[in-house]
Amino acid sequence: MTTTTASAPAGQRILHALGGIAKARETGILVALVLVVIAATARNPNFLFSTDGFRDLLLTPSILLLVAVGQAIVIITRNVDLSVGSTLGLTAYLTGRLFIDVPGIPIILVFLIGLLFGGFLGLINGALIAFAKVPALVITLGTLYIYRGINVWWTGSDRINASDMPKDFLALGTKTILYIPVLTIIAVVVLIAAGWYLRNQRPGRELYAIGSDPAAANLYGLKVTQRVLVAFVVCGALAGLAGVLYSARYGTVNSQAGSGFELEAVGAAVIGGVAIFGGSGTVWGAAIGAYLLFTINRALPILGVQDFWQRAVVGVLIIGAIVLDRLLALRQTRKLTEARDNDND
Repeated sequence: MTTTTASAPAGQRILHALGGIAKARETGILVALVLVVIAATARNPNFLFSTDGFRDLLLTPSILLLVAVGQAIVIITRNVDLSVGSTLGLTAYLTGRLFIDVPGIPIILVFLIGLLFGGFLGLINGALIAFAKVPALVITLGTLYIYRGINVWWTGSDRINASDMPKDFLALGTKTILYIPVLTIIAVVVLIAAGWYLRNQRPGRELYAIGSDPAAANLYGLKVTQRVLVAFVVCGALAGLAGVLYSARYGTVNSQAGSGFELEAVGAAVIGGVAIFGGSGTVWGAAIGAYLLFTINRALPILGVQDFWQRAVVGVLIIGAIVLDRLLALRQTRKLTEARDNDND
């Protein structure tokens, strides 16, 4: 009798958990990703069932995943960082210059410098936004062009070639461990750490409160300025890490490295369920969104879709995600209003 009574709540908890997973936005995006892979593989089995195909499926989106995770953290606070692509490009060129100008520099030190440099650029964004109270869209649009301009001035007509960097460093761009690319492993480790922090640590949870209602969070005594500043530093640091990995992955770096990553990162986060209005979403969804974007770009040509429609599909996904977020927010507001009216009655 006791066993039956105890097992019933356990079964209900399992069903409730499964129901929550099924309703999650991330689940829908993951299903869409799987369907795209299945459709492309059915048309061309090499898309998945080949060594290069499987590796590229995991490897190519890894750099965007890092940038999208940082972007998601910022968007959750009801901000946006449009300078991440320029930060990536500037750090990628810095990586090459370090190997050229400081022969024998340890690879781990290059990674550390990339993280710190990206974090410093993010700190500039965060300080201007948090202390000067200037909208993030305006500030980061400006720093997008400033950082890119510095990159163009610094690079000139020069570029970094694979021959300028150590073979051990370039091997990171292709090396695998148990058939999993090293770059993907690095990206997933960062993803897990960010997801755990946002879910289980108080400062991470406070980012959601700030994004939901910054004024209320300030009145409640949350460290709004400090949290927003940290969010931009983390976003810049992850873009810096992505810049280092970009150099390892592609070997060639010029002044246009990272162009367009800012919009792809925003798109990945929004498609993955991170509300553009702040306060909701997860880095897991942003990561799946990054993989969905790159997988669609690889799959649609195989499916015979023309270039124009490839771009249109991505645009429709982004607009659809924003509209869905708005509809869900209105639905939640309506439910809260109805519940309050019922309580008053």
